[in-house]
Amino acid sequence: MSVGIQLIEQKIAEHLALTKQVMEELSAEIARVAEQSAGVLRAGRTIFWCGNGGSAADSQHLAAELVGRFTRERKAWASIALTTNTSTLTSVGNDYGFDSIFERQVQGLMKEGDLLFALSTSGNSENVVRAVRAAREHGGASVGLLGRDGGALRELCDTSLVIPSSDTARIQEMHILIGHLLCDLVEQQLTTS
Repeated sequence: MSVGIQLIEQKIAEHLALTKQVMEELSAEIARVAEQSAGVLRAGRTIFWCGNGGSAADSQHLAAELVGRFTRERKAWASIALTTNTSTLTSVGNDYGFDSIFERQVQGLMKEGDLLFALSTSGNSENVVRAVRAAREHGGASVGLLGRDGGALRELCDTSLVIPSSDTARIQEMHILIGHLLCDLVEQQLTTS
């Protein structure tokens, strides 16, 4: 067997084992977060997303699934990735520092009853930490999609879904899986009720 095939099989086996662990340990909490998210959207409020690097891309992806559609034809829902407006990101980063890029947007956009998803594989990204604090100050709730031990965000977020792994790639794979599950469950709840 080639080294390439061995690596592929090893990584897929790690992915499958972690998926099973997430299913066993986090399914009930994922279902509860989906109900919370559906309630936020049902009330006409907004779901925000933030994260860095791959988590920024996941934020954009998941916000788009709610504004556009996931699998069902339905009306658009209010969902914003705080990772996409380059003028805001660069002006705030330049004037206030990188640690403020999400916080300032939360301060300007978030209203009471809104929900912020905070994505961080370490749980310690300072700009995400500050966004969660700002969400609380503005009457919003927060859900952390985290990894490793959850870091500082584990206790800061109202709800924390912590992937029990220290491998960034595996954590991100679980975050997008959970994000897709949330989108599916929210659509099911809001289009059949």
